[in-house]
Amino acid sequence: MHKEFLMGNQAIALGALAAGVNLVAGYPGTPSTEVLETVAVRNPGNVHVEWSTNEKAAMEVGAGAAYCGARVMVTMKQVGLNVASDPLMSLEYIGVKGGMVVLVADDPGPISSQTEQDTRTFAMFSKVPVFDPSSVSEAYTMIGEAFELSGKYGTPVFFRVTTRVNHGYESIDIKDEDEYYKNKPEGFVKDSSIWVIFPRLSQKNHALIESRNAELSDLFSDYHANEILASRGRLKSSKKGVATHGINFMYTLDALGSSERPKILKIATPFPFPEKKALEFLDGLDEVLCIEELDPVIERALTYVCGKYGLKVKIRGKLTSDIAASGENTVDSVKAALNKFLNNEKPDIAKSTEQPPALPLRPPVLCAGCPHRASFYAVKQAMKGKKSVFCGDIGCYTLGNAAPLDMCDTCLCMGAGITVAQGI
Repeated sequence: MHKEFLMGNQAIALGALAAGVNLVAGYPGTPSTEVLETVAVRNPGNVHVEWSTNEKAAMEVGAGAAYCGARVMVTMKQVGLNVASDPLMSLEYIGVKGGMVVLVADDPGPISSQTEQDTRTFAMFSKVPVFDPSSVSEAYTMIGEAFELSGKYGTPVFFRVTTRVNHGYESIDIKDEDEYYKNKPEGFVKDSSIWVIFPRLSQKNHALIESRNAELSDLFSDYHANEILASRGRLKSSKKGVATHGINFMYTLDALGSSERPKILKIATPFPFPEKKALEFLDGLDEVLCIEELDPVIERALTYVCGKYGLKVKIRGKLTSDIAASGENTVDSVKAALNKFLNNEKPDIAKSTEQPPALPLRPPVLCAGCPHRASFYAVKQAMKGKKSVFCGDIGCYTLGNAAPLDMCDTCLCMGAGITVAQGI
């Protein structure tokens, strides 16, 4: 073991290498890109690494390798999951033989995306288990545990990270290369009853998936990363609790401080939801505030648990307008929500009176020397004086929207520039 100061994406990559990953395929997109780049840079020489044509292609390459017993990681950002969903939905029904971790980077804000979609919700829709780390060090450890679970249960699993964990930094202990697990794929074994998906097989495997996810709910209730922090200080006897996840767990701890806090539930595996752990947390509480970003996944799950078991606990969060419905949370926004929720039980949770000066606005621009600039200019000159609509695309192309180019009248999704123009 040795210590390194790592970005979250670097830690995830090194965690995957330590877990014996054999193949990594993906498509670049902020905030996920550095995961695959780091695997390429730190590759011990026996890992196949590729930027695929798109996320769908990456998922299919990964599926083929996983059929052979390889440990596979597929990387993308949240909107890329939409592209990959066709093979993924069927792959969950077929299963994998090695282990497959689908790393999806969500983008609350959003900072560099079209949508604020939540992979935790997609996990429920697709019936795929999901891990949700709260820090760089936890991400390093958890990626190996995700591979173990995938291999044991023969299912792809999501590794859902958000921007502040992807791009955060921490000094962590990591394994030396001679400590890496060595996974040896056995190769593809022909068996059409397993690898060829037919309606009859789908129905059979659907029932098995539902049974497995019920089992995983119990397993996750004992998973070390799903934890209950006891109340302390003046809040020790409080009947109020906080449920949270991911980076919001760290925000909550920062906002409350170390000496006093209500009972806290940290959810690291939002699907299948750790129901028994939730019941343990809810015992003795009258009210719970769910602090989460994007969708109210924990809030809905706890509301369901209370209804199922007849618990008279008020669950608050996004659905009750106690937490913002959209955008990123911050330590200050969490402090404000906790202040309101806890009333006078902990009156010293307050926004700092000393605030740093506001940062200057820095709108994104094309890099100096970018060839897109000349391309935009050439098209603009060619169409000068003519009635024109310039249909754009995502990524750097969208930056053509800004003055003085003013060359992007629509932007929908990857590849839509040509087809939207056709429709217009």
